[in-house]
Amino acid sequence: MTETTTHQHHSFDYIELTVTDVGEAKRFYGEAFGWTFNDCGPEYAGIRNPRDGTGPEVGGLRAGDAVRPEDQHAVDAVPPGNLRAGEAGRPGGPLVLLYSADLEQSVSAVQQAGGRVVNGPYSFPGGRRFHFTDPSGNELGVWSEGG
Repeated sequence: MTETTTHQHHSFDYIELTVTDVGEAKRFYGEAFGWTFNDCGPEYAGIRNPRDGTGPEVGGLRAGDAVRPEDQHAVDAVPPGNLRAGEAGRPGGPLVLLYSADLEQSVSAVQQAGGRVVNGPYSFPGGRRFHFTDPSGNELGVWSEGG
């Protein structure tokens, strides 16, 4: 039986983790959880579907700057999920990606709603995407198939 996965317009679709060393992150997640990867060079690895490794990617490991801030004690003092208005969030970490059936329409909708496009749209091996910040400063991405 072949399982077909379809992407749903404007739904959560893919999570990227910012890591300081893609190779070490692959080793860790592979060892800890049995994850397998699609290698896309030294800066990126796609996380294969953990169900059977053959479906669409479910996330990725993206090389980036340090994931933790200098003053970790200030962040540790606030319980997870309880940042107050005006407090700095944790740099790095996951990047939530939404899927779009019409990327240009999504760019327009983000801007009209008060979001700010901070990167793209640009092409990548799986299609096209852009990143935006919401009015609170959260960065998310939106991607679409094709080029």
